[in-house]
Amino acid sequence: MALSFLSVSGRPSASLISCLAAPPAPPPPNPNPTALPSLTCALQCPHFQSCSGCTQEYNLHRPIILDEATDFFNKHGVSDFTFDTCRLWGWRCRAKLAVRGSSTDPLIGLYQEGTHNVVDIPGCKAHHPNISAAVELLKQGIAELNVEPYDEDQGTGELRYVQMAVTTYNTSLPYAERYRNGKVQVALVWNSRDENSPSSKKLNALANFLWRYGGPNRKVHLIHSVWANFQTSINNIIFGNRWRHLLGERDFWEHVGGIDVSLAPSSFGQANTRAFDSLLQKLQKYVHFGASVADLYAGAGVIGLSLAATRKCRAVKCIEINKESKLSFEKTAERLPNSVDSSISWHNADTSIDPLSWLVGSDVVVVDPPRKGLDPSLLNALRTILSVERKSKPSESPLLKAKDEKRPWVLRAKEVLVQIQSKTTQEEGQSLPQTLIYISCGWESFKEDCMSLLSSKAWHLDKAHGFNFFPGTQSIEVLAIFKRGPRVSLKKKKSGKKKKKSS
Repeated sequence: MALSFLSVSGRPSASLISCLAAPPAPPPPNPNPTALPSLTCALQCPHFQSCSGCTQEYNLHRPIILDEATDFFNKHGVSDFTFDTCRLWGWRCRAKLAVRGSSTDPLIGLYQEGTHNVVDIPGCKAHHPNISAAVELLKQGIAELNVEPYDEDQGTGELRYVQMAVTTYNTSLPYAERYRNGKVQVALVWNSRDENSPSSKKLNALANFLWRYGGPNRKVHLIHSVWANFQTSINNIIFGNRWRHLLGERDFWEHVGGIDVSLAPSSFGQANTRAFDSLLQKLQKYVHFGASVADLYAGAGVIGLSLAATRKCRAVKCIEINKESKLSFEKTAERLPNSVDSSISWHNADTSIDPLSWLVGSDVVVVDPPRKGLDPSLLNALRTILSVERKSKPSESPLLKAKDEKRPWVLRAKEVLVQIQSKTTQEEGQSLPQTLIYISCGWESFKEDCMSLLSSKAWHLDKAHGFNFFPGTQSIEVLAIFKRGPRVSLKKKKSGKKKKKSS
């Protein structure tokens, strides 16, 4: 893996926040400081180059892509692009790690770049320190109980992967102490069909080992809970469809975006909890009070529900294709403050199917697509939104057309699985969104989608912010705000008569 360097003398191209965590002890002063990049925000990880996780060793606060992003937004009318460096070390609160090697010498980590050789990463600088502690405890249990790590070539072994997720939700501690005292939810991916397999006794023994030495009866309460996932597939999919709660607390809570959020081990959760919270607080400022919001690619509905609570939205509808997120949505919604008076719904549906119907009646649409970007059909619906509005007569509104839908497979997809009615009567609007909020973890796909939206003249870029969700990589998280129609120029026309051309 090639080393990636950033110039120390490069011009500042975005508003930067200084490093938020104390870096590892710096090396002795360099007699020629201009010869090397700054070590103040260096990774200094013993696994760099062997592990595939990080690709940038120096200047963690300035990902290589930052200058390109700043220039891109400036070119398209956003001259005040900001970048939040966030926490630089110990930021990862959720990690999926492969388990290989042998029972006497287990390897728990990531694949080496371009291979399926697992690199053991006990000194990972990205992991929350308690993930590293839980991994070490797991290794001790594997060795003591003679648990066999998975062998990909033979399809044998017992423990395939482990997911570690840290919750910093602990109201009994002062806020400043909650992060470092986070507890770890451990999900063991076991190489069997279910809990009735011959190796289930060893699975339960390993769970009991973790709980005995990391549970509430120890001086340091490290383990939040232990779960099992059962997977026998020979493909690269980490999780199977069957989950079982073994020990500890069943519910996993975190506080982000002003609300308590429930996350099941099977549902998607952001790895960088603190950075995600910063993004949500910024996003909320672009949603006006009382708005109607459509949250697409919603997952467990964290964004939509946080807006319902903080912006007093009259309506929020969340659309998500993964049905595993339903339970987490319900539990989160149950914990919303009593003051929330919104019509809230969660739909297990594919946003690529008849996407216009999800936009109807919303003032604001929020999209948080996977790395590949927006589905083509949704992108096209956003691009052509002006023509839809012009062509629609009152009697032929998009809303009425959506209600007249007859295709059974479309109707099933639009069935509301979770509905929370507003305490007051809310009329369903027929308008189309005036604001598009795009959250992206894939820079290349975002640029393509952005250019497509701008070229349609249906949208213009209003604001943009970047967040350092993955320090040590060449990725940034983007929060982009689009407004309907072309950008209005703020330049005043020069007064005075035009000079006549001399003949």
